[in-house]
Amino acid sequence: MAILDKHAVIEKNATLLLIFSFLVVTIGGLVEITPLFYLDNTIEKVDGMRPYTPLELTGRDIYIREGCYVCHSQMIRPLRDEVERYGHYSLAAESMYDHPFQWGSKRTGPDLARVGGRYSDDWHVDHLSNPQSVVPESVMPKYAFLLNREASPKYIVDRLKADRRVGVPYTDEMIAQARADFEAQADPDKDSDGLLQRYPGAQVRNFDGRPGISEMDALIAYLQMLGTLVDFSTFIPDESR
Repeated sequence: MAILDKHAVIEKNATLLLIFSFLVVTIGGLVEITPLFYLDNTIEKVDGMRPYTPLELTGRDIYIREGCYVCHSQMIRPLRDEVERYGHYSLAAESMYDHPFQWGSKRTGPDLARVGGRYSDDWHVDHLSNPQSVVPESVMPKYAFLLNREASPKYIVDRLKADRRVGVPYTDEMIAQARADFEAQADPDKDSDGLLQRYPGAQVRNFDGRPGISEMDALIAYLQMLGTLVDFSTFIPDESR
């Protein structure tokens, strides 16, 4: 009873309650934050992760510009129903080059963290052009206009330089070859050897099936790589962290 009586004193005294609340929050915060100062990196390094190719990065910018993130998250939580539906839970390393990241707390459509390779390019063209043609109950708007809008590499060098300034490891060679890599990824007739050396696992093809490089090409290139860089059949999490 003595302890409860003392507790009642604190509850009845606003000043004491404020002081002790501040102390509890401060101690709890220090316990959580202090260990981070002794870690070189809070993100576990994972084999396969690389920066986006110039075309993928352009597609990602289109994805953000068109508000796709409003209805689709890219963060699979480590819960049984999520993993069974979407695949392996998302790793922090998969978003290490994202500015901004595409996590989310709301989904109108499915999570897209593992959408790469699940559908053909033709399916994506049909779905983006007229979502209801493949998913009748979809409330997604139509993006057929992307087929007729040219994806220009005019500012891609500046785009890579900007990302490098915030920590994305684009090399001088990647920046110098940005325009060539942009064009090579969407044109199978161009020499893509350099592109594949700089960006292992990059997919090279005409994504929308039409001449030229459209915004549809860029967006599909981005969607088709999501979740494909990490080989989860061999991935072993670092339990020591």
